[in-house]
Amino acid sequence: MKRQIITIDESKCTGCAECIPACPEGALQVIDGKARLVSDLFCDGLGACIGHCPTGAMRVESREAAPYDERRVMAESIVKAGPNVIAAHLRHLQEHGETGYLREAFDYLREEGIANPLEAEAANGHARHGGGCPGSRTIDFRSNAQAAPVASTSPSPPSALRQWPVQLHLVSPTASYFRDADVLLAADCVAFAMGDFHSRLLDGSALAIACPKLDTGMERYVEKLAAMIDMAGVRSITVAIMEVPCCGGLTSLALQALAKARRTVPVKRIVVSVNGEVLAEEEVSC
Repeated sequence: MKRQIITIDESKCTGCAECIPACPEGALQVIDGKARLVSDLFCDGLGACIGHCPTGAMRVESREAAPYDERRVMAESIVKAGPNVIAAHLRHLQEHGETGYLREAFDYLREEGIANPLEAEAANGHARHGGGCPGSRTIDFRSNAQAAPVASTSPSPPSALRQWPVQLHLVSPTASYFRDADVLLAADCVAFAMGDFHSRLLDGSALAIACPKLDTGMERYVEKLAAMIDMAGVRSITVAIMEVPCCGGLTSLALQALAKARRTVPVKRIVVSVNGEVLAEEEVSC
């Protein structure tokens, strides 16, 4: 199969081994004075090693390669290296949006009776963010009083938002605010159309927003929603969409995730008019 995978320019490689610790999957070794990709099966193609190469010898390319095998990586490399490497590997998958591989890793740990550090953090209401934009740092307002929005002295109604971030590309499906939660999956425009969005739809729910017409990476949306169902154990999903035809794709994404997940949860659809009225509210199924 053709996929993204690391390639190494031997003429630039000095064999310094700086890339080795950055690959907990164990795909790299220094052999005969050069860094080598020793197994296509162990390379996830996400490029965590590239930034650690001081000579620019490493890059990601698209080529024919054996498919990455998450379970084999867990069994033969990650678990043997101990809990710190397990945690680093899981966060690596999480921060790159690889929810499919993340679910496989969670399943493997559960089947083998091995403690899962991300599940422990979620249960305790803690989360870590490994870098990138500070605006995507995971915050649960319910468990972090310092991060909660400052109470306003104006007569405006209070916000019902209990988390950050909210965009579906940015949220982590294992975040504490999704644990055993009712999830509101809202099209981007709904909150602008509805004057009582917070009090009527958002209050008491964890939020994810998306635009089925303009967003890219719909397959990752499906994986994330399925991971929320299976790994976070969400109780229900309410899909809030506008009456315009292009919004219907958001319901389809939720139902695809439900079909992919091992658990079953109720899914409800709410249709909102362009002037903010609720036109329909109904249970939907695959």
